[in-house]
Amino acid sequence: MTNYYEILTVRQNASAQEIKRAFRERAKQLHPDVAGDSGASQMRKLLAAYQTLSNRDRRCEYDRAYNRFAAKNRFDYRTFLMERQDDPSNQAKLIFFELLHLEEDAALTIWYNSGGIDFPMEKYMDREDWMDCSFILAEELAKREKFYEAFVLLVSIIREERRLPYFRHFAREVEVFLKELVRLQLRHAVDTQTYLECLEALLSLGFRKSYQGHILRLITKHSVSGQGQKKQKTRQVAAIDSIEE
Repeated sequence: MTNYYEILTVRQNASAQEIKRAFRERAKQLHPDVAGDSGASQMRKLLAAYQTLSNRDRRCEYDRAYNRFAAKNRFDYRTFLMERQDDPSNQAKLIFFELLHLEEDAALTIWYNSGGIDFPMEKYMDREDWMDCSFILAEELAKREKFYEAFVLLVSIIREERRLPYFRHFAREVEVFLKELVRLQLRHAVDTQTYLECLEALLSLGFRKSYQGHILRLITKHSVSGQGQKKQKTRQVAAIDSIEE
């Protein structure tokens, strides 16, 4: 199992320039003209590692999560967790472990098999691990266009951050991620009623008044739209009934 630094073949204290240089060299080796289709999976992991380590805030967040949760386990921790499939506590930890080692497919399979958004990982993990894991998981879900699931996780993270700060300066990036997801993707991923429920959840997070005003306008707009669709459907049903009579 590798971590981001191993994928880029750099030391954990590598400079930004060293990371960039290592990425370029490794990307050349994994280019389709050189590695063919077999390099696609490795290239995806390389990009994920570079995007994290080239951003100061994200790198600090990754280092904090990895050093606390994964690097301290010197034995075969993954096998230990996998052998305990009936234990939700170990499955929650395994999800985080797989995510930290860029095994996203495995992490998502375990998460969905455990209940997906209904799986209360916060019950089985340390608070800090749960928040880190949920953020990484939300990122991966969004990449796979599972926007509603990503939204639910981000809302829970921000609500907990409001209660007791943990991410601190990194919380701004979490908020931007959530707002961009709502602005660009969420409306097309869910039905009107679910979208309205999501907007109402946003209001409970205590954003600035200007953003709350924007959300309220969206609620009004889509509430009216939803009522119009409902009336239209009622008229269509009535028309069909009259024909049948």
